[in-house]
Amino acid sequence: MPSVFSVSIAKIIKEIRLQEVYLPRTAEEIMISSRDINRPGIEISGFFDYFDEKRIQILGRAEVALLKEMEPERRLEILEAFFSRKPAVVILSRNLDVPEGMLEAAKKYGIAILRSADTTTELVGALVSYLNVELAPRITRHGVLVEVLGEGILLVGDSGVGKSETAIELIKRGHRLIADDAVEIRRVSSHSLVGTAPENIRHFIELRGIGIINARRIFGMGAVKLTEKIDMAINLEIWDSSKVYDRMGIDNEYTEILGVQVPVLTIPVKPGRNLAIIIEVAAMNNRQKKMGYNAAQELLANLGMDVSAESVGNTRELKL
Repeated sequence: MPSVFSVSIAKIIKEIRLQEVYLPRTAEEIMISSRDINRPGIEISGFFDYFDEKRIQILGRAEVALLKEMEPERRLEILEAFFSRKPAVVILSRNLDVPEGMLEAAKKYGIAILRSADTTTELVGALVSYLNVELAPRITRHGVLVEVLGEGILLVGDSGVGKSETAIELIKRGHRLIADDAVEIRRVSSHSLVGTAPENIRHFIELRGIGIINARRIFGMGAVKLTEKIDMAINLEIWDSSKVYDRMGIDNEYTEILGVQVPVLTIPVKPGRNLAIIIEVAAMNNRQKKMGYNAAQELLANLGMDVSAESVGNTRELKL
């Protein structure tokens, strides 16, 4: 059974810059667990068959105008029916005035009312963007996440293979660290993953023989970043002379993380290989592939070989 995550109203108020109109208890105690937003125009008209009480309810100019135009008895009847279903929270956009009878109904059923200066569209957009991250399905993977030339690279591999040392070299070359040792990965959409570091180990790196260092304090603020989209994974493994490694890059390999297919490369590690430069080239090559260019295909075409016969474009699943 998938885990259900939640975020407090206090964090939403701070992030979206909302004004408290009425809170039945402290904002830290009121939790939101649904990423969906609802504009209850149809409910205000009296239709509640598909009402989802877990959603944040946004009242814009149209909904408030509809309530104000109702006869007082009808308005009180609708507000009673609406708040009795215990919506998670009600937010008024555009700094609109609270319609007559709404505050009393909210107090009766213990429903929080907030207000925003943003337009309804701006408010909905900000809430959806924030909730998609805060309530996203997530896992924690052992690895290192770095931003290299604008590409989010997830370095994975056995303990001691050199992931943290490679991250330090990349930082010295002007790239940025997001997470070391533990990477919290969130699926923010059906095809996008975002990685971050757990707050208690953020910016710290473990280097065998030296110990724990703080990358932000040693290399400066430009050396770290809070979050980054994961564009590809690189599996570092000790060089195995009996294993045949990909030398053309024709076939694409993927690994599945939270149901999202992520391109993955396996890079063998041995003394003398400059992993930082190799990862920089891998990042640039991955960007070119996303833009539709494949160097292996061009080489085969220049050599007069049948590209389709070389399995160009085939994909293989690689479990990390």
